[in-house]
Amino acid sequence: MSEYFIALTGASGAAYGIRLMGELLSRGDDAAVVISPSGFLLLKEELGVDCTPVDAAQKLKEYISTKPWGKSLKGSLSAVRHDDLTAGFASGSFMLKAMIICPCSMGTLARVAAGVSGNLIERAADCMLKEKRKLVLVPRETPLNEIHLENMLKLSRMGAVILPAMPAFYTKPATIDEMVDFVAGKVLDILGIENSLYRRWKK
Repeated sequence: MSEYFIALTGASGAAYGIRLMGELLSRGDDAAVVISPSGFLLLKEELGVDCTPVDAAQKLKEYISTKPWGKSLKGSLSAVRHDDLTAGFASGSFMLKAMIICPCSMGTLARVAAGVSGNLIERAADCMLKEKRKLVLVPRETPLNEIHLENMLKLSRMGAVILPAMPAFYTKPATIDEMVDFVAGKVLDILGIENSLYRRWKK
């Protein structure tokens, strides 16, 4: 059974979700991924990963395995269609350690905040909220309008963790990969998973 459910939506920043996925699989954790139609477009545009719901798990594992941090993938990865509301993730009885929407579009965030369950991503997030389980949203948008801020506050009050894709610069990142690592590392921190993806602050 998958321990972590990762959703990739139509916000820029597909690399954040893929890096998180790679770290979980390298640890030996099992994960499932669901990708929105816009998420597939961004995977191709930003990372050059051209896949479909049928071959997404295979293509993503192949991509991750080309990275220095993805050479040893001990965990399993499965993929589920975003419109499959019969999947186990659509039920609160399906046990998960956490769900992470990374990156999270403002549209997805708004629909989750409103309790609209039009697809599996939104329904699974609704289940995590009602069951009081860990839900992490990694929004990537700028600037933020009042609607965005109100939706984030609403979800935070419900128990979700809002973790914006905001890399730090005290680590003096020299590459984009290091900036991606910082955000992925912060998500792992929230999940209670020890990691060394970024240099922690020390005086």
